Amino acid sequence: MVAFSKIRLSGFKSFVDATELIIQPGLTGIVGPNGCGKSNVVEALRWVMGETSAKQLRGGEMNEVIFGGTRDRPARNIAEVSLLLENPTRNASAQFNDSDEIEVTRRIERDKGSLYKVNGRDVRAKDVQLLFADVATGARSTAIVSQGRIGAIINAKPAQRRNLLEEAAGITGLHNRRHEAELRLQAAEGNLARLNDVITALEVQLEGLKKQARQAARYRTISDSIRSAEALVLFIKRDEATAHLESARAALKEAEDVVAVRTGETGSASTIQADAASAMPELRKAEAEAAAKYQRFVIAREKLDEELERITRAREAAEMRLAQIRDDLARESARLGDAAEALERIEEERTRLNAESAAEAGDRETARDTLMTAAKTVEAVEEELTLLGKQVSDGDTARASARQQLNEGDLRRQRAERRLAEANQQLEIVRQNALSPETIAAGERRTAEADTTLSAARTGWEDRENERARTQTAYETTREDAQSKAAEHTKLHAEAAALEELLTDPKTEGSWSPIIDSVSVDSGFEAALGAALGDDLSAAGDDTSPMRWAELPPFVQYSPLPDSARPLSEVVRAPGRLGRRLAQIGIVANAEIAASLVSQLKPGQRLVTQAGDLWRWDGFIALAGAPSAAATRLKQRNRLKDLRGSLEASAATLAAAEEAVEGAKNAVTTAQAAEQAARTEVRAAEEERNVASKALAELRQKMAAIDGRVASIEEGRAQLQAEHDEAATQVEAAQARLTELGDGAALRETVENKQSGLSTLRQELMDARAVYDSLARQAEDRARRLSALESEAESWSARKEEATRQQGELQQRQTSAEEEIAALANRPDEIAAQRTALMTELEKAEGERRASADALATGEAKLSEADKVLRDAEHALSSAREERVRRESSVVQGTQSLQVIDENIRERISCEPGEVRTHTKLKDDEEAPSLEQSEKRLQRLLSERDNLGAINLRAEQESIELTEQIGGLTTERDDLVGAIERLREGINKLNKEGRERLLKSFREVNGHFSNLFSKLFGGGRAHLALTEADDPLEAGLEIMASPPGKRLGNLNLLSGGEQALTAVSLLFAVFMTNPAPICILDEVDAPLDDANVDRFCTLLGEIIKMTETRVLVVTHHRMTMARMDRLFGVTMGERGVSRLVSVDLKAAEEMQEVA
Repeated sequence: MVAFSKIRLSGFKSFVDATELIIQPGLTGIVGPNGCGKSNVVEALRWVMGETSAKQLRGGEMNEVIFGGTRDRPARNIAEVSLLLENPTRNASAQFNDSDEIEVTRRIERDKGSLYKVNGRDVRAKDVQLLFADVATGARSTAIVSQGRIGAIINAKPAQRRNLLEEAAGITGLHNRRHEAELRLQAAEGNLARLNDVITALEVQLEGLKKQARQAARYRTISDSIRSAEALVLFIKRDEATAHLESARAALKEAEDVVAVRTGETGSASTIQADAASAMPELRKAEAEAAAKYQRFVIAREKLDEELERITRAREAAEMRLAQIRDDLARESARLGDAAEALERIEEERTRLNAESAAEAGDRETARDTLMTAAKTVEAVEEELTLLGKQVSDGDTARASARQQLNEGDLRRQRAERRLAEANQQLEIVRQNALSPETIAAGERRTAEADTTLSAARTGWEDRENERARTQTAYETTREDAQSKAAEHTKLHAEAAALEELLTDPKTEGSWSPIIDSVSVDSGFEAALGAALGDDLSAAGDDTSPMRWAELPPFVQYSPLPDSARPLSEVVRAPGRLGRRLAQIGIVANAEIAASLVSQLKPGQRLVTQAGDLWRWDGFIALAGAPSAAATRLKQRNRLKDLRGSLEASAATLAAAEEAVEGAKNAVTTAQAAEQAARTEVRAAEEERNVASKALAELRQKMAAIDGRVASIEEGRAQLQAEHDEAATQVEAAQARLTELGDGAALRETVENKQSGLSTLRQELMDARAVYDSLARQAEDRARRLSALESEAESWSARKEEATRQQGELQQRQTSAEEEIAALANRPDEIAAQRTALMTELEKAEGERRASADALATGEAKLSEADKVLRDAEHALSSAREERVRRESSVVQGTQSLQVIDENIRERISCEPGEVRTHTKLKDDEEAPSLEQSEKRLQRLLSERDNLGAINLRAEQESIELTEQIGGLTTERDDLVGAIERLREGINKLNKEGRERLLKSFREVNGHFSNLFSKLFGGGRAHLALTEADDPLEAGLEIMASPPGKRLGNLNLLSGGEQALTAVSLLFAVFMTNPAPICILDEVDAPLDDANVDRFCTLLGEIIKMTETRVLVVTHHRMTMARMDRLFGVTMGERGVSRLVSVDLKAAEEMQEVA
């Protein structure tokens, strides 16, 4: 038996990662919480075994088996499932039975369908389905019990339950093969019917070809006569063309003589004209030189005028620049004075500060020495007082410390107040420069308005774009409709034109118009009229043609037609010349009536049917076959009449459609213009929005910088305020401490002699320290001021240098301007003198130019007269040459006409021009007839051939080929009949085998079902019954059961639990009858209680021992899990993604027993 060993999933539903499930002998359990993907494993098995219905896989379409993605994982485009089969005994289908292992793979790509492979080879889905059907399993096998299958069996109709028996009998594949055979049988029967139709149609076609072959023979005879007539006409035309060519060549010789005389006259006139023309270049040169000289003086005068004007403008501009330079010099002189004063002031202040620093250097040293001396004195006194009493010393030290803290705190407070004032001043300046809220609000309003405008513009653009798309679609639809109507109109017009051309015979001298052109017939009766009159309708309806209908009065008395026949004249409108003939032709309904009436016909009478059958009074009968030329022509004329009416309606419809197209096109143009305007508005709105956004961003950036500056200053103020408060607190604490300590009078009374001078010494020390601190601060302030003065001096020095440089440049420019003005002052007088001399030369040049012009005019008059004489001579020569060209053209035309006739002879007669007489049937001494008589004879033959209608010249060959084709098709039909008989015999054999196997399977399933029912229920009895039909292949399967203590009844009379156990018994009975290599049970134990679950698991173990089937059980029941040999857990640690973990319970038990 083929065994399932492993399944691999990748991208299938929730199993996005590659997952393997090992299928080993025994019971394999698949457990996990609801919704984790346990059933997806079962569906993967069914899918790889060829399941084609997405609904059977709980989906709407097959693409849904591909992993659809989660919040953290993208969707996959490919899903693949592989199933590994063990085939050691080689029991698989012959197609795949060449290996011990068979790997079946199904791969699906999104929107591209599935691909099947077996051992790496591409196969069809049907091949895979038959592979599993031959080993008693498959995508819908009874051994795969999915969720709801038990309920489906319970609620199924008996005919539906028969599928269980077919599965047990192993005839599922037999059904497929029978279905294929039935399809082939239906196809073969359809082919046979079509083949019979084809043979019948070909036989009818063969009869028509035989008639066409007879027409073709007649056509060839007339064509031979036409060929000899054409040869005669061409022979006569060639003689006439040869004579005309000789006459043209003589006239050409005369014209060439006249051209020679005129050429001599033209040469003499040309010599005279050349002499006159040769004198003209010198005259023109002299006139041109005089004119050029005059023009040079005119240009020189204009240049002097322009130079004078330019000098005037340049002098004015130079004077303006000079005035500006003088103003700039005054300004730079003022700047130099300011810089000198500033530098002098800075130098004085710097000298004063340096002097003060030098003067105070000695005072600072004296103050430091004084401070040191006082400190040493106080220290010595205090050391002496320490020996007198510690309390007095401690009190004095505390008071001194308090006073020092008081002084330091006071100094810190003053410094903090000064810096706070500076910070407040800076804060006020920054706030004054800050942007107002109105400015920011205005920027925000501008941006919001720009956004609103842009949104409205985009909405308008979308509306215009949609409108343009709508009008474009309407235009395309209208244009397609108009094109369709135009094509239909063109088709009708082409058909009408073709019919008109076909129905209009070319008229030549001596030809006649057939009377059929004057005949009209009701639609449907064309074949009847053609059969009745036939080729007689090609005769003329006049009194001059050689073959015509004569104008005769109607019969005074004529024999009436039989009673059931009506005159053909009722449906035909024709000239009176056909009255006698039409009055003796009757129309009958069908051939049977005509056959019964033919004996009643009088001489000259005929009977016809609407189909074209003919019975004549003398016994002649012509049944309908290929349509006659007359019938065809009448049908064509009726069709032309219908077409003319249709063309008028079609033309009106087409005009309306074209008008609609033009309107739609205008609408598209308008919509496109509106869309372009809307797009322009959007671009303008976007530009305005960008400008507004940029301006608002700059305002906000500036405001943020100001806010940052304010915050920085506020932070500094807070720190300074904290320092100020801290210093004030220190001062208050020091004052409180001094108050607390008092002046120490009580203690000083004891040591009065020793401390009498201590206070004075301390005061001196403090004064010395104050003096020293004051001198140090003043020195620091002077140093800062000196640094500032140095920077200011550098700035004023740079300004002074810049002003000095500018002053030097301005002075140079002033000198240049003054020199330029001086140079331009004398230039106008010089130009006036030059202009006076130039005017004298200009008048002299004017006189020379006039004399040259007069001489040139005289020479041109002589040349004009010579040109006139030359033109007259050339005109005469041209006329002579034109005459020669006309004569040459006549020769060329004659030559070409002769060549055309020769080509026609070679093309139509297939001989050389000199041999054409041999094809005219003229005797050697016979004179050729006139060209007019020969052409009339040719036209008569052509008309006779045209009246034959359409001729199939290959009819004889086609009839032979068609006969051979009919013979081949007849052989194929015989082969097809034999194949149909074999297919029917095969289907009968399949039905017989299916019935036998189904009945055998029914007996086995019934026995297993009774036994398993008793085991599962602990007693009772049950059996199966075939119902609803005598044929087992069409019968239904009814379940009759009697649990312990109950009467025997239908399955529907049992309780829900009893129905479930009964259905399980039936499934296991079917399975034991035809064991499958794998059994899959998806939560079958869900409706069972613990006792029944125990019986269910025990029964599973017994079945495995008997069949060696590998079982997969999907379950939530703890008892079922405990009876499994191994468990696979399906988890969903990541939402939407399933994973598989395994535990081998049997191996774990063995390890526990060993331990």
